[in-house]
Parts: sequence; C-alpha cells; structure tokens
Amino acid sequence: MTKKIPNLNQTVLEALDFFSKNPPQKLKLTKSQLVLAVGSVNALSTAKILLNNQASIFADESNLKEILKIYKPLIKRKIIDQAIVISASGEKDAIWEIKEIKKLGLKTTLLTCNPKASTIKLADNYYVFKKITEPYSYNFSTYLSMILAFYKEDPKKIKSFIKKIKIPKNLSKFEYFTFILPDKYRAIADMVKVKDDELFAAKSSLRAFSFGQARHAKFIYQDKKEMIISFGENKYFGHSKNRWQVNLDDKDNFALTLSLAYFLVGLIQAVKPDYFKKSLKDYCLNHGPRPYKRKNQFNILVAGDN
Repeated sequence: MTKKIPNLNQTVLEALDFFSKNPPQKLKLTKSQLVLAVGSVNALSTAKILLNNQASIFADESNLKEILKIYKPLIKRKIIDQAIVISASGEKDAIWEIKEIKKLGLKTTLLTCNPKASTIKLADNYYVFKKITEPYSYNFSTYLSMILAFYKEDPKKIKSFIKKIKIPKNLSKFEYFTFILPDKYRAIADMVKVKDDELFAAKSSLRAFSFGQARHAKFIYQDKKEMIISFGENKYFGHSKNRWQVNLDDKDNFALTLSLAYFLVGLIQAVKPDYFKKSLKDYCLNHGPRPYKRKNQFNILVAGDN
C-alpha cells in the first residue's frame, strides 16, 4: 500500500496539471457587513484566504456554538446575515454545524468537493469543486480548487514557477525545517503546521510562521540541523548558512504560495522515514473513525475526478 501513496510534492504537481486541463468553476462570494465562516483545520484556513478582504468571524467545530451565542445579537440585527461553511467531504462536523447555524436564520453557503454530500440538502446555496485522488488527509486539490476559483491564478504558471526553483542538494542533512512566510500568508503558514501534524506527528519536523510571528521569540534556541525556508528576504532568523530564500512577487498569489509550500513539504517528506505512509492504513481502518462514532472506515485514497 505504501508504494501507491504519493508524497505531497507529487500530489501538488498532479493537481496543478489536472486544474490546467479542468479549470475550477468561478467562485464569487456575496459581500456582507460581517460574515460567519466555519470550517475545520485547513478548511478554516481556506476560509481566511477566501475572505481576506471581507470582515469576518471565524469558527470551527470547537467553538461554533459559543460563537453563535456571543454574536446572536448581531445576527438578530442582520449585521451578520450569512454563513460560509467549507468542508471538502461535506460530512462529519459540517452536518451539525449547518443545522446549528440555520436555527438562527442565517443563510448558508457550502463549499465542498463531494457532489453526494448530505450537507448539500441542508445548505441554502452550494458550490461543488473538482479534486484529484489523494491520500486521506492531504486535501491539497480540494482547497486549491476553491482558491483557484476565487483568485483566478493560472495552474500552468504556478507549476512553471515551482519547477524553476533550485532545490538545495543537502536537504537530507537537516532534521528540522522552519517556513517563514509574508504576513499576508499567515493562513498558509498554519496549513503547513497541519502537515507537520499529519505527516510527522510525534516525530515533528516542521514549523511555520509569518514574518510577524517569527519576531516573537521563535528562535531563542537555534539548531544547526534546522533549515530556515523563507518566502522573501530573511536577515535575522536561523543560522545564516542554513537559510534558503525563495522570492515571490508582491501580488496576491495565494494558490501559488500554498502550492509551493506544500511542494517543499513533500520534498521534506521524501527525505524522512515514511511515518505517514506506514501508519495511514491503520488510521483509516481503525482508530481514525472512532472519535466520530461512525461505523464507516475512512478511504486510504480518497477518490477524485481524475
């Protein structure tokens, strides 16, 4: 099974090729005074990317009920009049989340990649995006499709940019890797951290910060086996010989930045032991579904449209 599971960098390139041939539908979100956005983990980070220029309140499965209670007066006054729920599967927590939101009369828009999602029948509006077949939890093509649909970046240009990056030949000599991203890509830094949880877990190998975050005592201890990967100039963080700088332009390149970050994470995955691949089957078939109190097992490879 492990031989069939691609590294994340391979999935990134495959997804970019797929969307070059199958452009995502256009996504235009209705403006409001204040929007409630709901999602779990990287879905919530995707919401922050899509609502970059919209006044928003963000909630996940842990605090949604409390958020709805706190902001109930603003909902009654129609200052908050809509909720955007992002869920690649359109299942799990998204089901009860939409039900709770609709109790307060908010209009709901669902962004999902599952045309058979039970939440489609619950939401007032919905968008279904295409995706490629990926290992469980990668969820790269799912959220990339939404970001491409909104910002209209060109997958071909993104792949061309990535392929021109000069990769250091000494990646395997480092044990730890820290990404530093421009402040506007803070949500993508959070998405990189999630990959550390999923790919390495207790064998944690990745850190990721915005430049603003990096200033706050993140480098009190500096390890010579840590590589610092910055998207932009890095004058201060990490040992000077261990800094790898990748330059971006000043445009809002959210899809490019996410693709590049995940591609590099995949290269790191390739020089590390296969913690993820060797554990994925047991997780999907056994202890992964249990906290959801569901009988159905998770798919090791989540089927896509390719």
